[in-house]
Amino acid sequence: MGIGEPRVTAGEAFALARRAVALDGNDAEARTCFGEQLNATGDYEGALAEVESALAISPNLANAYGALGAVLMWSGDPKKGRAALEKGIRLDRRNPNMNLRVLDVTISYYLSREYDTAVEAAERTIRYYPDFSNTYRWLAAALGQTGRIEEAKEVLKTAITMAPTSFDSFVRRRVPWHRPEDYAHMLEDLRKAGWEG
Repeated sequence: MGIGEPRVTAGEAFALARRAVALDGNDAEARTCFGEQLNATGDYEGALAEVESALAISPNLANAYGALGAVLMWSGDPKKGRAALEKGIRLDRRNPNMNLRVLDVTISYYLSREYDTAVEAAERTIRYYPDFSNTYRWLAAALGQTGRIEEAKEVLKTAITMAPTSFDSFVRRRVPWHRPEDYAHMLEDLRKAGWEG
């Protein structure tokens, strides 16, 4: 297995998370993981049920708030999602997945059509996590929407150069958790930033 290759496939992760819940339905972490896996397949309703169960078991579980925020954000309620994400961040400022959580906050601003704030959030995230390529993609889209086209082009170039395979997998095909209308919105703004896909 090479560096950066996943240890398990998405299907294996889903099966493992489902099995963990089957083994112990009162394990809030297991329910959170299963909720995240359901969200990754686009099953927002199932994901929400699992995450809410996790929070009923463990009301201060930071990961569950992060998962709740992601589900709400991707399912069409980015403002409520942001509130949950921010609560999760406050509960655990040392979360090893903090780059994902703060990126989700950035995306929540973008999906709420708060583009200037999305730009500020993305730039702040990049200061802390400069090697996390996905943030550059969302920054390019937000800059494209605000009309800052030259900046958007430079950021887009960085996003593609840093991680061409990742960029391709998140942009050329809609991932299951990305609603069609939000995906179309992102593509439109990436094209404003100069993407020719």
